[in-house]
Amino acid sequence: MLRSVKAQDYMATRLVTFKPDTDLFSAIRSLREYKLSGSPVVDANGNLVGMLSEVDCLRAILSQTYHEQEMGSGGHVRDYMTVNVDTVPDDADIIAVSKMLIDRGRRCVPVVRGDKLVGLISRSDVLRAVEDFAKDG
Repeated sequence: MLRSVKAQDYMATRLVTFKPDTDLFSAIRSLREYKLSGSPVVDANGNLVGMLSEVDCLRAILSQTYHEQEMGSGGHVRDYMTVNVDTVPDDADIIAVSKMLIDRGRRCVPVVRGDKLVGLISRSDVLRAVEDFAKDG
């Protein structure tokens, strides 16, 4: 039964993450280099404190342009990251993860154990779980 399949079984664990004090333009370079639409932001203890998305970066650039700030002064990830982040616990079943991804219109969500970031699960990961389940069915 699919409810026995957990987020921790299919989540990505090798993640590109940022610290709140990461330079914004350095973060943008990383997003582009790894072809990511966003990445988790963690504190020194590995606790999830936010997400930085391409949209957050675009907002930052537009804000700087509007305020006629010099491009390149950029600021830091903490200045532009989203802090209210949807998450799933590592033991969440794939059905619950699917529902959240659909209901919230997300491509992926961070997977946490308590406050600690332990992975990221995407729509593609969920589809892989379903495919594996159907094969083994």
